[in-house]
Amino acid sequence: MIDSKIIAVDFDGTIVEDKYPAIGKPMMFAFETLKMMQKDGHRLILWTFRAGRKLDEAVEFCKENGIEFYAVNGSFEDEEFDAAKMSRKIHADLFIDDRNFGGFPGWGEIYQELSGDGKRPERVVKKKKGFFRR
Repeated sequence: MIDSKIIAVDFDGTIVEDKYPAIGKPMMFAFETLKMMQKDGHRLILWTFRAGRKLDEAVEFCKENGIEFYAVNGSFEDEEFDAAKMSRKIHADLFIDDRNFGGFPGWGEIYQELSGDGKRPERVVKKKKGFFRR
């Protein structure tokens, strides 16, 4: 049995290819994995930079693909954000984001890790040219 978790999931670059402000194509196995996660009892929060109309478009795109979130950019449904009284940081057990340290592992690896099958695939990190790379 899987321990139920609250999982915050980024949109651009994680659920869909990063084409902000447009909506990119769905990442391979993203919606299938998110549906399995919900079926397993996990509560999903859409946690994204998007706001206003762009956020509404992302939420609707996910809904059209069979995913409705427990909350959107908040710790729980209908949470009121007041910047003068609280941080925008949300409460979640896990955060899934393409900007993770080491990069995005892919939806297959994420589900394997969550389902607790005991097998953790070796992670391949793409090397990019940049400031810290030799």
